[in-house]
Amino acid sequence: MYCGAVEFVCSPTAVKHIPVLLDECLAALEPRHGGSFADLTFGGGGHSRAILEASSENNLLAMDCDPDAKDRSESFVLEFDDRFNFCDSSFRDLDQFSSAGEFDGILMDLGISSFQLMEPLKGFSFRLDAPIDMRLDPRVGQSAAEFLETASYESLVRAVREYGEEKRWRRVVEAIIQARGTGLLSRTMSAAELVSNAVGGRNFRQRIHPATKTFQGIRIAINGELEALAVTLPKAFRALKEGGVLAVISFHSLEDRIVKRFMRKMAGRPESKYDGRAQQDRIVCAKLNGSKAIFPGKEEVENNPRSRSARLRFLTKLKQPEL
Repeated sequence: MYCGAVEFVCSPTAVKHIPVLLDECLAALEPRHGGSFADLTFGGGGHSRAILEASSENNLLAMDCDPDAKDRSESFVLEFDDRFNFCDSSFRDLDQFSSAGEFDGILMDLGISSFQLMEPLKGFSFRLDAPIDMRLDPRVGQSAAEFLETASYESLVRAVREYGEEKRWRRVVEAIIQARGTGLLSRTMSAAELVSNAVGGRNFRQRIHPATKTFQGIRIAINGELEALAVTLPKAFRALKEGGVLAVISFHSLEDRIVKRFMRKMAGRPESKYDGRAQQDRIVCAKLNGSKAIFPGKEEVENNPRSRSARLRFLTKLKQPEL
């Protein structure tokens, strides 16, 4: 799913959060048996709530770097008391809040939450005119507007072509550079129009807005999302107990590739189809639960169109890898 931007308008107060692949996640993590869990992407709390409600013996560590997520977590503290602990931090800091072999299950949902998409001041949506920010944590880093005004040509190419997977990336990058200093790059709607015009505008056959891929690429770039994911996966694996499950929901092919290769590596398998060499010298530390990703069913996609590109992969930890 291209979740770097959203193509509809509704009041942020009326946002309904629907956790993606919820039943599939619960089937993988099996929280009904009781245990210690971590939700590294709290968001609207849908997955966290389901895990906590699955058994009165469950406890859960939730993490999110969005300051608004901390506010949403306060009701969980009141409802679940000491069974729930929230950390106002990025999941890349997991090792600061956990120890090796602590959790029976860890979940990562890499999508942007409905609350983030529909809050105008966060600057993710180009249908809600606002300063273009796009930071997952607005307290740190560079906003999208600052990135567009100052990034090098190479950085823009990486964001638009590699992360956004925009085929007409040259036109987009040139348009961005030419628009610097005009104010067009400071707000969501004007920036989206600039990109749309650069790629030839929109026609009635298009399912997504012409600026969607570029916005997604910019968001991934300024938040360092792929780098954070690559750093966090080994930390999450280390934090699992033997027999624990790591489940990851991704929405973008680049994210999924990182997850897939990590899980295959831990299972002692070739990391990609281009690597035909069996890794006989690798200690097998995990068991893959199926060789293919799990996708939402037709009914879920109809009820929640944002889930259409979601995919779930999970593995079971066999033992702690030797350093």
